[in-house]
This record gives sequence, C-alpha cells and structure tokens, in this order.
Amino acid sequence: MKTPHFYAVIIGSEILNGRRDDKHFLYMKNALMQRGHTLFASFIIKDDHELIRATYAMIKNDPDAVMFSFGGIGSTPDDLTRQIASEVFSDGELVSHKQFYSDILARFGDEAFPNRIHMADLPKEAELLPNIINNMSGFYLENRYFFMPGFPEMSHPMVDYILKNFYPQAPITYRKTLIAQTSENTLIHIMKQLDQDVDFSSLPMLNSGKPSVEISVASTNKALCEQSFELFIRDLNAQAILYTIL
Repeated sequence: MKTPHFYAVIIGSEILNGRRDDKHFLYMKNALMQRGHTLFASFIIKDDHELIRATYAMIKNDPDAVMFSFGGIGSTPDDLTRQIASEVFSDGELVSHKQFYSDILARFGDEAFPNRIHMADLPKEAELLPNIINNMSGFYLENRYFFMPGFPEMSHPMVDYILKNFYPQAPITYRKTLIAQTSENTLIHIMKQLDQDVDFSSLPMLNSGKPSVEISVASTNKALCEQSFELFIRDLNAQAILYTIL
C-alpha cells in the first residue's frame, strides 16, 4: 500500500430519513487530520443488502483502501454488516468468535439467547476491536477493514484505537497555496502539466463580482511541491496577473 485511501461508510436509514444526525463524518475527518491523513471518500447509505455489498466491493477493488464502516453489527434483522462483510471480504460464512461469545455470555447471561449471541458470528479471521462502553466488540479484517457500531460513544474510541495502532502518523505533506486575481480557466494549461503524484486543488471564487481562484498544491515530496507551485508563479508573472501567496 502506498498512501492509504481512507473510506468512511456510514450505514443507517435513520440518518437518511432525518431521524438521527450523522456524527461520524466530522469525527473521522478530524481524527485523520490530527495525524496528517485525509479522507479519500465518505458514504452515507441505507440499510440495504445490495447497496452495502456494492459499496464494500467498490472499496475492496482499491488496493490502497482502508475502510471504517459504522453501523449494522448488532443482533436485529436490519443489522446486515457482519454477513455482507463475510461475503465481500471472506468466504461468505460466519463463525462464532470464541472470545466475543464469552463476552456476550458474561454480560447478558441467559438473555444472550436467542438473539444477542449471534453478534459473535463474524467472518473467518476476524479480530476484535475493543468497546470501552460495554465490551461488545467491533471487528476488523486484514488490518484495514474495520467494522464498528453505529453509536458514536462506542465507535469513536474505536476510531482512535485503530489510528493509534495501525495508522498513527502520515508522512509529512508539503503544501503551497496562492490566490490569483483571475478565473481558473486562465490556468488550466498549467494544471494539465502537473505530475500525477501532486495533490492539487483549484477553488474558484468571486470577489466583488470579479473572479479569483485559490490554487493549492501538495506532495510528500518537498521538491515536487515547490516545482509544481513555481509553474503557476511563472505563468502568473508572465501574464501580469496579480496573486497573493498564502
């Protein structure tokens, strides 16, 4: 894996129909940024078997994917995540995880049956994510596909645990930014010259009705970042376009 592509998959029809507000996206974004990472993509999807499966399959096709999936690992009929995770990332079967089985029995006793005990049915090779609230674990596969409860109080400490233990700090990223008093169309020919390893953004704006554009380039390669930025500087100077370096 080169630079990890961090995906957030937030499962919950109750978010889409307005019964609950999403609290995972901002937490993920900020937790990653504190360690120098950024989200690659985020999805909020309903509790639908085919939709969840298709989303997971798309992410699996990215060789650099790291997935944080929130929701759907409980014991009710709409909790589909464990089975779909096995279908996409394993052999489609669920097996009872011995430690999790014991944890469920210790917490619920006879009330673990007939439903709660099935939370211990996980894809083969699954390992547990600690739940500091009630010891009802999340799980993960291949050290990069992580499955957590929908409750923020439980899942957000798991996010911190994952990042601390698996992805503690990104390489240093060098970034240079300017605002030019022109439309972004003026600079497209420079944008096309950028190396594919440069993280580039162009944000058009209006200032008192006049166009301006924020240009930002970033790379873990300091020299490449500076060279890319200099392409814009030289072109702006040649066109006598005013700009401000941020």
